[in-house]
Amino acid sequence: MRFFPGAVLAALSLGAASTAAFSSKSKIISSRTASSSRSPVARVRGTIPTPTTALSSSMSTDPAIAELYKRKSRPEYIPGRIDDPDYVRIFDTTLRDGEQSPGATLTSSEKLEIARNLAKLGVDIIEAGFPIASPDDFAGVKQIADVVGNEVFEDGYVPVIAGLSRANEKDIARAWDAVKGAVRPRIHTFIATSEIHMKSKLNKTPDEVVAIAVNAVKYAKSLGCDDIEFSPEDAGRSDPEFLYRILAEVIDAGATTLNIPDTTGWNMPWEFGELIKKLRENVRGAENVIFSTHCQNDLGLATANSLSGALNGARQLECTINGIGERAGNASLEEVVMALALKGNEQFQGGPGTGKLHTAINPVYITPTSKMVAEYTGMKCQPHKAIVGANAFQHESGIHQDGMIKDKSTYEIMTPESIGLMRGESQSGAGIVLGKHSGRNAVGTRLRELGYDLDLDKLNAVFARFKEVAEKKKGGLDDDDLESLVSDQSGSMNELWKVTGLQATTGLSGIPTATVKLMGPDGVERYVSSTGTGPVDAVYKAIDQIIGVDVILESYSMNSVNEGIEALASTRVVIVPTADGPNDSAVMDAQTSQLREKKFSGSGSDTDIITSSARAYVSALNKLLTWKMRRMANGADGTGTQNAVAVDGEAPLVVAAN
Repeated sequence: MRFFPGAVLAALSLGAASTAAFSSKSKIISSRTASSSRSPVARVRGTIPTPTTALSSSMSTDPAIAELYKRKSRPEYIPGRIDDPDYVRIFDTTLRDGEQSPGATLTSSEKLEIARNLAKLGVDIIEAGFPIASPDDFAGVKQIADVVGNEVFEDGYVPVIAGLSRANEKDIARAWDAVKGAVRPRIHTFIATSEIHMKSKLNKTPDEVVAIAVNAVKYAKSLGCDDIEFSPEDAGRSDPEFLYRILAEVIDAGATTLNIPDTTGWNMPWEFGELIKKLRENVRGAENVIFSTHCQNDLGLATANSLSGALNGARQLECTINGIGERAGNASLEEVVMALALKGNEQFQGGPGTGKLHTAINPVYITPTSKMVAEYTGMKCQPHKAIVGANAFQHESGIHQDGMIKDKSTYEIMTPESIGLMRGESQSGAGIVLGKHSGRNAVGTRLRELGYDLDLDKLNAVFARFKEVAEKKKGGLDDDDLESLVSDQSGSMNELWKVTGLQATTGLSGIPTATVKLMGPDGVERYVSSTGTGPVDAVYKAIDQIIGVDVILESYSMNSVNEGIEALASTRVVIVPTADGPNDSAVMDAQTSQLREKKFSGSGSDTDIITSSARAYVSALNKLLTWKMRRMANGADGTGTQNAVAVDGEAPLVVAAN
């Protein structure tokens, strides 16, 4: 293990982590529901098979809670057409653009779980990945298409599964092979249209770009795909006249959705809204397609630009859970959805329809999905993040607290329950204290109140760690402690190696030394002693020797979950396998079409900071080894690109996903 320049060995912070809590009995936000009942949704290429057991969105017997989980009706899905002009489709790209965030590596099982939660949430389209990027990406997209793309809910809903491709035949064929097993498959192809991209990146003339785009859409259609999305990358900085031309041509070729990306987050909301309006008015055939938005957050305007697009007629909005994505991220799904839920009925006049915009998203699944994405990617939300931040429903000011006690609507425009954050009576200060004598039911109940919807195996894993920590920590565990334990166990599904023993010595005059004992996948315990520049370095070198890996520690961070000498330490690390080493993880970058080493993150927690550090490091290594095993099983070559190819006769194009 080598420390990457800039990696910081953080000291344990003893800052307070406030968890002000309160109960809620206020009314839940009202949601718009269609007045007419909907027949089972027609399959794009035929009829949806009747499921043996339809998926249910709720098993609660409490009428108030059951009402929260009641699925919303939506118009029949038809590519290129929405019979309700006020309906807005939600296109989630967490698993594609979101995973392009540095360090946001997801395993196939994690991607599948997130996709299933997105289906519970009710998103219309799930962009599952960039299949040509690597065999592992292809397998992940195919698994989601074959599984989640065929799981039909009791109301007939099943999400569209989309795969991203550049505008060339090999990319498109690979994407189609990955998604065609879904009930509703979609190919999303793109090419840049701004002057700077065409000249500096593509080295193509406008005429050549139009020809490539048209041929790409025609080829996708020839494969049997009748749901084709086309994106003119960097549309926000493109010449509108050129956009009119290329978009009309791809409509003629068979595109059904036109996605307009503000790829660099350059536009102001009024600029972007005006662009959508002009495109709808000037593109030939615009009435036969759905206009979509894809807004980056470089100026913090992604949500505002998306809503401005909806105001001016866009009826598909692309977004990600927690707003994760390239650079500063994307439009945040939870912000877009709740803005439409609260204001869509009165603030969107001017476009097609009555101006009373609505979605079919079930907001009660927002919090569980947000927490799942944060845990699996290792990318925590800032406390003041709208809707899902830790402070979003907490009040410390005396004036605010007084208002909340008298009437919760004085300072809350929505209830936490409406987005799946069940505060419960325990947050009023009357709840039980979770300590070493607490049972599994008490821990599970509190986790559900915090928004974690864990299956039995995961709950058992968290409970086992809870008992270990509760034996050492006086005064019980608070909410932050529990959430840290969930994070600690989020990587245990792919656990190959486990820390079973650790002893470290350090000091001013001695050489830092660590003895580490690990249990491997064969059930045999192995131990090694090693020295280092500090106790954590010694521990990591010992782990490297036992497992036999060669990686770079790119980042290391630690913080205390709460305050006090007995605070629980939470550690997060990001590792990168050494290039050309035994665990080389080269994959194709969707942004640049160049090879890069895949990054793996891991989290760990314990009352002992050295143990917490060891658990985080082993968690990251387990992700790396599991990914490597899958790639070897898939027959990937040494470069990790296998079927990832460039356009015939040319070097790989430096093309960015929008």
